[in-house]
Amino acid sequence: MASRIIHHVFFWLKNPSSKEDLDRLLKGLESLRSIEVIEAIYIGVPAPTEKRPVIDDSYSASELLFFKDLEAQRTYQDHPVHQQFIADCSSLWEKVLVYDIEVKD
Repeated sequence: MASRIIHHVFFWLKNPSSKEDLDRLLKGLESLRSIEVIEAIYIGVPAPTEKRPVIDDSYSASELLFFKDLEAQRTYQDHPVHQQFIADCSSLWEKVLVYDIEVKD
């Protein structure tokens, strides 16, 4: 049975009120679309949904990536485009939180 990997990353900017910093981060995240092992990618900011105690909307931006397997996710981690994104954008964030999910097909 194959296992797909879902990689969900949340970013908190050092300057959360800076539209320029958010735009730079989002542009950097968009650059990841060129990585061939990503099956699907969704990039966004907190939704303006109803405020409830179970909702954490304190982050600045998020990416949700889908990979066919663990090997593809590892390839992504080492990919030059991903490494360039980190080099270009890591100075913008104060915190990153990652949730990796294994899904059995």
